[in-house]
Amino acid sequence: MPTSHPIHALCEQRYFEDFVVGEVFNNPSRTMTDAIFAAFQLASGDNHPIHYDVEFCRAHGMPHMLAHGFQVVIQTAAGAGLFPHMVEESLKAFLEQSSKFLNPVYVGDTLYSSLQVSELIPGRTTGVLVMKTTVRNQRDEVVLEGEHRYLLRKRNPTQ
Repeated sequence: MPTSHPIHALCEQRYFEDFVVGEVFNNPSRTMTDAIFAAFQLASGDNHPIHYDVEFCRAHGMPHMLAHGFQVVIQTAAGAGLFPHMVEESLKAFLEQSSKFLNPVYVGDTLYSSLQVSELIPGRTTGVLVMKTTVRNQRDEVVLEGEHRYLLRKRNPTQ
């Protein structure tokens, strides 16, 4: 049973055993604005015109600037939702991330990201929580699929 601690007013603390395959964690939606594109360019240093020059994009048959793949990947950051608050006491490591880019994302698209528990791999004192990541646009098209792996402490390491 999840426990609650006075310091953790946002949600109850959870350990490896508290998760169930199929559980879904949704992140808040985000509309990809010019400002988000500019902030990503500043942070990444990537200045290819396909990501930051509207006229270049239109000349190449695109409706607007094309989001960089990593700009889409960051929409799956578990920190945007409640998950990291649930595992403050049990999270040992974010182990791995993978992604497949399935459809383009342009300025003006609104993205909806979810993480779904797809596998629980128990160890002796810890376990690996595997989450399938999905990002959809406003037309319900899947633009990204991937996976995250987290190493969590067990509440009862002897089980």
